[in-house]
Order: sequence, then structure tokens, then C-alpha cells
Amino acid sequence: MEIFFQILFWVSLLLLIYIYIGYGLLVYVLAQRKPGYAPGKLTDAELPSVTVLIPAFNEATVIGGKIRNSLSLRYPREKFRVLVITDGSTDGTEQIVRAFPQVDLLHETERLGKAAAINRAMQDITSDLVVLTDANTVLNEEALLQLVQPFDYPAVGAVSGEKLVVSSASEELSSEGEGLYWKYESFLKQNDARLHSIVGAAGELLALRTSLFTPLEPDTVLDDFILSMRICEAGYRVAYQPDARAVETGSFNLEEEQKRKIRIAAGGFQALGRLSKSWQYGNNPLLFFQFFSHRVLRWVAAAPALIMLALSTVYLVVKGAGGIYELAGLLQLLFYSLAVIGWLGARTNTKWPIVYIPYYFVFMHWAILAGLIKYLTGGTDAKWEKANRIRVPVNPDQEEASGE
Repeated sequence: MEIFFQILFWVSLLLLIYIYIGYGLLVYVLAQRKPGYAPGKLTDAELPSVTVLIPAFNEATVIGGKIRNSLSLRYPREKFRVLVITDGSTDGTEQIVRAFPQVDLLHETERLGKAAAINRAMQDITSDLVVLTDANTVLNEEALLQLVQPFDYPAVGAVSGEKLVVSSASEELSSEGEGLYWKYESFLKQNDARLHSIVGAAGELLALRTSLFTPLEPDTVLDDFILSMRICEAGYRVAYQPDARAVETGSFNLEEEQKRKIRIAAGGFQALGRLSKSWQYGNNPLLFFQFFSHRVLRWVAAAPALIMLALSTVYLVVKGAGGIYELAGLLQLLFYSLAVIGWLGARTNTKWPIVYIPYYFVFMHWAILAGLIKYLTGGTDAKWEKANRIRVPVNPDQEEASGE
């Protein structure tokens, strides 16, 4: 029995090391062997036509600012359209949109969810490219010009911008952890894109060729992930353009962040079941490697590995299996103790910088398990579930934002 738990310990430990350290290092080394990605500079005459699509459900508090931000983006006006879809909004969002004659509006009283709204909006779009962006994000002035450059390469089917999570003294612990998480994601995406393609774009800022759009299942939760991965499955690359930035604030409190993370995790398991071609090694070996290592293992294997590591460590320490297991036990005890302190800080809105890393790490994996339960029990819902976010002034060019 002791041998079994030793195997369980080392398999769990090595799996976690690969997921959170090994894959990042491996993809970095492999990416360095690839030629640098340097899209050319398109002239105004060469720029494609673009529709900025903003799905908005009950966003009356932010939609005016979002529209003003969108209209201020640098891009030839004759090639640039802003379209807002507000299906099901009941707070007057559509009335605010109508106050902007430069903006087109699609509104229906029935609320069918974001995926259904995107499907309906795409029937009204004829531009070369469509840029999906959330109502609660602010884009930097050069975002559109930066996003369209990689489309000069025929193999590029979509381009993801960089998500930035604002960090300020007024924000609570959950936002700090979220920002650090996106910094790590930014590193992975830069190297994923250089090696082949990113595997899952951020819906806060995603551009795609209109001709490559395929209608989403109406109950789709992670529309951005499904859209970008299906473009990869069709044989195209999804490029990464960090100079196109979408800035948003962190969740208002722990409860709001918990609601959002659990829903994302449930949507992730739903997506894994629908991306059949991504699971096929023979379809695209490099895409399979990136998809499996970056997404599947993190969603499916990381949380169980943490549990197995803790249980095997306890057993081996009790059995006196050796000093290395005692050291592992002490380190885990320290890590989870710091996570508990971080959780207490989050509950009382007290910011203790040293503990937010272990707290947010544990929090994310707990949300994955809760999301799995929600998915298995049929709890996924495609309708928008807004998570309240901190209201702070946002400058998309500020230095203190944390990147995706």
C-alpha cells in the first residue's frame, strides 16, 4: 500500500509541475526555434472593413462610456462600424444606445443568451472582420489598428488582444490574484502564438474573419473559447496581439468572483465535450499538444492532482516513509495556511499582499471542482450572468494594470 501512495505522490507532483511550470518552459523553448512573427504595417487603403460588436445585457451603467470609447478608436471611419446587441435588457441599455446616432442597435425583448445574440448579430454583419468586445471593458486607442495587422497572413483566422485587469489600492484580494493569473496567461499566450496558435482567446477583445464564423449552439457558455478553437480546428491560427488591450476591473467581491469562476469552469467542461477535432492528434498534432497541455490538463487534472498529492502526503507522513515526504507535508501545510489567511482577508476586504497568491490558486481550483459539479448536474446556463465589478476610473494605457 505504501508503494501505491508513493506512486500517487510522485505522479501528482510531477503532473502539477508540468501543468504550471513545465509546459510554460517547454513551449517557451520550442517557440524560440520558430521564426519571429512580424506582421507588416497595412496602409489605410489596405485596412479591412471592421464591425465592432458589443453584446450588452443590462449594462446601462457602462454602455455610454463603452460606446464613446469605441467611437474614439483610431480607424478610417468609412471602414469602421459599431454594432450593439441588447437582447433581453430591462434597465434601459437600448435607450442609451439609441442616443448615439453613429451606432447601430439590435434589440429584442426576449433574452436567449449571449451565444444566441451573437448568432443573430452575425447575420447583420458584412464587413471583412468582426471584433467582439465586452461592454465593461475599455480599449486603447490603437486597438483596432493593432488587431487587424496579423490578418495580412492568410493562415491567421482570428486575433486575440490582451486582457488587462486593473489593480488599485481600492480593490480587494480577488482582483489582485486575478491580475497575477492573467500575467502568467500572457506569457503562455505569447509563446503559444509564436509556436503555432493560442488555444482559447479572451472574449474581452477578439477579432475574427467574418467568413470563418460558424453559428454557436444556443446554450454555449464560453462563446469566445468555442469560436477561437473552432477556427483552429478549421486549420487556421489564432494570433496574439498584446498591443491591442482591453482593460477591465476585478470582481466587486469574493462572492461575485466565485459566481463568475464557477460559471467559467462549467462552461469549460461543456466546451471540452464539443471540440472533437481538438482532441484528435492526427488532425493537427501541434494544436493537440497545446490544447491538451494548456487547457485540458489544467481543467481536468490539476484539481484532482492537488487532492491526491495532499492525501498521499498525509498517508506517507503517518507511515514514516521518509524525510522528503515530511518536508512536502510541511510545505503544503504552510501553503494552505497562507491560503486560509488570504481567504479570511478576502472575506473582510483586508488586503494582505503576501497571501493572495496561494489564496487565489486554491480558489481557482475549488471553482473548477464546483464548476464540474454544476456542469454534471445540468447547471450551465447560456444566459448572461453579470458579475458586479469594481467601479474605478480606467485608463487603458496605465502601467499598473496586470496583463493577460
